[in-house]
Amino acid sequence: MARITLEKEKCIGCASCSAICPKYFELKDDGKAHIIGAQKNQAGNDELDAEKIECAEAAAEACPVLCIYIEK
Repeated sequence: MARITLEKEKCIGCASCSAICPKYFELKDDGKAHIIGAQKNQAGNDELDAEKIECAEAAAEACPVLCIYIEK
């Protein structure tokens, strides 16, 4: 099991994550990325536990502000 976290405060809405990994990421009306099906943690960031992280690692690496974290 892995955890995908998106630090909302740092997100600039460039959409690289949603272009690379539309299974887990999408842009919302606020202009920022969101993790599909995620819960909010105490800091207000999106978190999702996933069996297979697939393209999420590539999305994290492509993020220009490095606001996506993968914990294995």
